[in-house]
Amino acid sequence: MRHLLLILLLIPLSMSFSAPAHAEQPMLLQVHPDRLVAQTAGGEKSFSIEVADDNYERQRGLMFRETMEDDRGMLFVFPASQQLGFWMQNTPMPLDLLFIGNDGKVKAIEQGVPFSTDSISPPVEAQFVLELKAGTAEKAGIAIGDRLRHPLIDAVAGQG
Repeated sequence: MRHLLLILLLIPLSMSFSAPAHAEQPMLLQVHPDRLVAQTAGGEKSFSIEVADDNYERQRGLMFRETMEDDRGMLFVFPASQQLGFWMQNTPMPLDLLFIGNDGKVKAIEQGVPFSTDSISPPVEAQFVLELKAGTAEKAGIAIGDRLRHPLIDAVAGQG
């Protein structure tokens, strides 16, 4: 009887130390049918993107994602242009974060350090953020002021 009581007491204790299985799974969104195109001084570079356009998707982002193709990214879409803040908690992959204004132009490029809880919040207003694998923006020649094109960005920025 004592052993049964001890087992019954230990079960809830052991359950409190384990996180739910789904909590550490990366969110995988469907790839948008249109590629995002960066117009750089060296020519156009295109990326397949997942789109995070609601609160849940924007909060989860690339958390728990350990790998991603070099030509892949996640575009975060916000309802209005504002100063935005990101962090890398639960994100094991180093990232480039491109802050994009409502004119479709890159306003800031920041680096995300894996698992950091420091705020990544450049002093610019942006309506979109594109996350790419670390070093991708430099390799692709993407610089501040470059125009990014995608139907979701062009719907706000226009075709100019």
